[in-house]
Amino acid sequence: MNKSFRLGILGSGRGSNFGAIAAALAKGSLSAEAAVVVSDISGAGILQLARELGIRHEFVEPGPFRTKLSEVAEAQFIQILQDARVDLVVLAGFMRVLKGPFLRAFEGRIVNIHPSLLPSFPGLEAWKQALDHGVKVTGCTVHFVDAGVDSGAIVGQRAVEVLEQDTAETLHQRIHAAEHELYPACLAKLATRGFSVKGRRVVWST
Repeated sequence: MNKSFRLGILGSGRGSNFGAIAAALAKGSLSAEAAVVVSDISGAGILQLARELGIRHEFVEPGPFRTKLSEVAEAQFIQILQDARVDLVVLAGFMRVLKGPFLRAFEGRIVNIHPSLLPSFPGLEAWKQALDHGVKVTGCTVHFVDAGVDSGAIVGQRAVEVLEQDTAETLHQRIHAAEHELYPACLAKLATRGFSVKGRRVVWST
C-alpha cells in the first residue's frame, strides 16, 4: 500500500463504491490509503463500513439545506480533509453539491463517478434518463469535479449495454457493477501515474 497517496472519501449512502475501493486497497490493486471517510448522514452505511474496516470516519451535520452544505458544515468538511492530508477527494455517492470554497480548497483534486457516459445524461437518475431516451449503450464515468453539473474532465469510462428487457432498476444494477470496477481502476491510475488536464481532456504522462 502506498501510504503517501491519501484518499478522503465522501458519501451519503450505503457505501457500495467505497466498498469496492476498500477491497481494491486491501488486495493491493489500488496503491493508496483511505485516510478518512466523511458523511453528511449520521446513520449512513458508508460510515458503518468504515467503522468495520477500522478506517477513520466522521459525521458532519450538513445544515438546513437539502442539496448543499451550510457554510459551517463546508468549513468542517474542508478542515477534516486538510487535517487528514488527503491528496484526492473521492465522492462516492455524496448527495450534496460542493460550492466555491470547497472547490478552491481542493482544486483539481476532487473526483466523482456518474452513472452515464458523460456528457450524455448529466444530473439525477441518469440511468432512467438513458432508458427513457432509448439509447442502446450507456455506462459510467469517472470525472474531475468543477463548478458545473457533471462537467469536469473525464478520467475514465465504461460502457454498459441497454437490454431490451431492462427496467430502470435492472439497468441501474448493471451500471453499479461497472462502477465498482471502473472507480478503483481510475483511482489506481491517478495514484501512480502522472497526468495533466488540458481543456476537457485528462492526458496521462507515463
